[in-house]
Amino acid sequence: MRFVLVHGSWHDGGCWDGVRHHLEAAGHEVHAPTLPGNGPAGDPAVTMTQVVDAVVDLLEDGDLRDVVLVGHSFGGAVVQQVALRVPARLRRMVFHNAYVVRDGAAVFDEVPASVAPAFQALAEAAGDGTVMLPFESFRDGFCNDADLDTARAAYARMTPEPLARSTEPLALAGFAELPVPRSYLHATDDNVFPAAEFSWHPGMSSRLGAFRLVQMHGSHEVLFSDPAGLADKLVEAGRD
Repeated sequence: MRFVLVHGSWHDGGCWDGVRHHLEAAGHEVHAPTLPGNGPAGDPAVTMTQVVDAVVDLLEDGDLRDVVLVGHSFGGAVVQQVALRVPARLRRMVFHNAYVVRDGAAVFDEVPASVAPAFQALAEAAGDGTVMLPFESFRDGFCNDADLDTARAAYARMTPEPLARSTEPLALAGFAELPVPRSYLHATDDNVFPAAEFSWHPGMSSRLGAFRLVQMHGSHEVLFSDPAGLADKLVEAGRD
């Protein structure tokens, strides 16, 4: 299979390295770009259009076809828009504990009301158009299935997240009608948001229409805590 792995907030393409190693060892082709705005030199004013353009350019410039396009978390919103632009290049979309955004909504519109003030406070404290998670929140909410050393190593990979692109209303009319098959890969121990207010599955996944459900144990950051297991599940999610 040919995978294009789209990372989530605070991450970069290198965060997929463990998963990539296992996929490539099994004979699969893997592309894991760092999105504009992410990484140590990221521009906090980057727009969602620039982000989507970068992934579309990767597919078009490399003439990549028959692609399993994977989006993790924030990356789900990127996958939706890329699919609208280049559906013929895609074999399947895979949403891994990922947002599935409604037409006309922004990514931040999907954040539970009880969590939004904390994000706002962190953004105001940064004062530069970014937001960064404290380690304590990352450890218990995002990387809750890992030992402390793994959680610390994962957190060291995180960089401040640009805010502007996540506040943009997204034009997603026609997404539901796309003929591209879709899967939802749900790590069931994800503790990012309060369960009473939000769920990746079925909350986000139910917006896909018909989809294949693949589940595994693991946190939001299972790409660090169990990269081999995640690689296997990505193959299961991406197969015909």
